[in-house]
Amino acid sequence: MAVHSCKDAVLHERGEVLKGDGTPYRVYTPYSKAWHRLEKPAPLPRVRAIHTPKGIASLEPPTLATWNLPDPEADVIEPGERAARDRMRAALDGPLHRYSEDRDIPGGQTTSRLSQDLRLGLISIRELFAKADERARAARTAEERKAFQTYINELAWREFYMQILYHFPEVLEHEFNADYRALKWSYDDDALGRWKAGETGFPIVDAGMRQLRATGFMHNRVRMITAMFLTKDLHLDWRLGEEYFMQQLTDGEIASNNGGWQWSAGTGADAAPYFRIQNPWSQTKRFDTHGDYIKAWVPELKDVPAKKFLNPPEDGKPIAKGYPAPIVDHAEAREKTLAMFKAAK
Repeated sequence: MAVHSCKDAVLHERGEVLKGDGTPYRVYTPYSKAWHRLEKPAPLPRVRAIHTPKGIASLEPPTLATWNLPDPEADVIEPGERAARDRMRAALDGPLHRYSEDRDIPGGQTTSRLSQDLRLGLISIRELFAKADERARAARTAEERKAFQTYINELAWREFYMQILYHFPEVLEHEFNADYRALKWSYDDDALGRWKAGETGFPIVDAGMRQLRATGFMHNRVRMITAMFLTKDLHLDWRLGEEYFMQQLTDGEIASNNGGWQWSAGTGADAAPYFRIQNPWSQTKRFDTHGDYIKAWVPELKDVPAKKFLNPPEDGKPIAKGYPAPIVDHAEAREKTLAMFKAAK
């Protein structure tokens, strides 16, 4: 039987986007400029028939139990290629028109929700790019054009992390930035358990972690908030969070997951500087001002005024009955993080 390799998961493979000297990029912006300059292969016509050898058995589709999702009423995304293509059409006609403005809002559908479909090969990256690029070129307003271009840039980020993993496979075990391989991370099991369970006393963090457990998905802005909270507030090793996300995410893709975690930890390729430490309270004020997302996932807080989610409780007590007090003081944790990184560097 003849075997033919072909491009599958990416627009540009590991050896196509390189610097002039043939070495890989370590920073996203120059990588993305080179990525954008390359001609993108057009999608091929739809395959009408596939001939497979006899005797190949098919497995049953996964269920909630397969993914160990605890809530039988969880809003898990519909599986299958037909559903994936429906999602792609809906995204192109809907939220992607306002993507640059709304993509950081975790409440409602403000992103494409196609990450698991790309991860599992249910849609073609070439077709998705071609359709998004077509919409950008045909946009009627500058805002609409910017929205689709911003989305395309996220596709480039995806491929940037894939080429980082290929050229620097040590990132799975070590910090990409060797300056920080001496960091003194914590391994507090109790703190890690409370983070996983969504019981930290930080509403936006807890909402994200509970969404993850219930659905196998978490909004990307909240992924950054929860990851930075684990590493910069709890000072826990980013590898612990990376591993847990891969166990829970239905769109878990090793390169993007590793890249995102190292970005949040301040140790990765083109990462957020270690001194840029997101404040969960101010992040809530910016992206969930009215508490819609928090109240959807933390039922203990459904009757609490949203303004209480924007600042830590002054007395350090829980903001609602049955809800825990903040596990740490963010300001104190921030100072500890700064000292930790300075000592390592």
